[in-house]
Amino acid sequence: MENTRRKFLKFTGISVLGLSSISIIDILNAKKAAAAADNSADPYAFPEKALTAERWGMVVDTRKLDTRINQKIIDACHTAHNVPDFSDPNLPGYSSANIRHKIKWIWDETYDHVFPEKADDFLADRLKKLPILTLCNQCANPPCVRVCPTKATFKREDGIVMMDFHRCIGCRFCMAACPYGSRSFNFRDPRPAIKNENKQYPTRMKGVVEKCNFCEERLAVGKQPACVEVSNGALVFGDLADPNSEVRKLLNKNYAIRRKQSLGTNPSVYYIV
Repeated sequence: MENTRRKFLKFTGISVLGLSSISIIDILNAKKAAAAADNSADPYAFPEKALTAERWGMVVDTRKLDTRINQKIIDACHTAHNVPDFSDPNLPGYSSANIRHKIKWIWDETYDHVFPEKADDFLADRLKKLPILTLCNQCANPPCVRVCPTKATFKREDGIVMMDFHRCIGCRFCMAACPYGSRSFNFRDPRPAIKNENKQYPTRMKGVVEKCNFCEERLAVGKQPACVEVSNGALVFGDLADPNSEVRKLLNKNYAIRRKQSLGTNPSVYYIV
């Protein structure tokens, strides 16, 4: 027994001495050489074909919205991101209570719900009846980020407010902080309620919050957000910091409003009314 212990200590001592002879500089140099050989000095840099911006934003042209185009947009978003649909009565364990736990990344609401501070008795009939698309506002000053205890929700340099599903502990502080109701919580396992799973995007699990991410996974490969692609011009996406971008040109020519501007969140989603 004692002999075995002595051999073990001798072996581990030699191993530690061997490792101590390799300096941190050697390790860093080896990493640099590997990165150079791979033609990628920065492993976290955007791919060359990625769409990039200083501050991503979206313009919603409500003049081009209707029930049909809204549903097309919602379906494209929810299919691309494996958003579950609990309304199917054939689901295992289905009950009417499950519908109340609806998961939504983009959805439509009435004008008075989207812009309660701008609604009045003499609002134009078009706006009173119009279903207006609603999504995460990707705020420049997001309250959800400040309250998250695990940094599961964070803001990228390009303005996109992200969710790290693996770090989410389900405390729902972000949901309480969001003044737009743009986050959903998985009260049950969402996977059985995914009709056509997109293998290119991760599914979530019970106890996790989720929301719109401006299709950051599509931007990384040079594609526009899924909702924009099918919107027939109702949604326009681009760099708010670029005066020559399509979103800025639209804002220069049209009157646009944002949701609950008085709160100081500085939303990145504009609505042409």
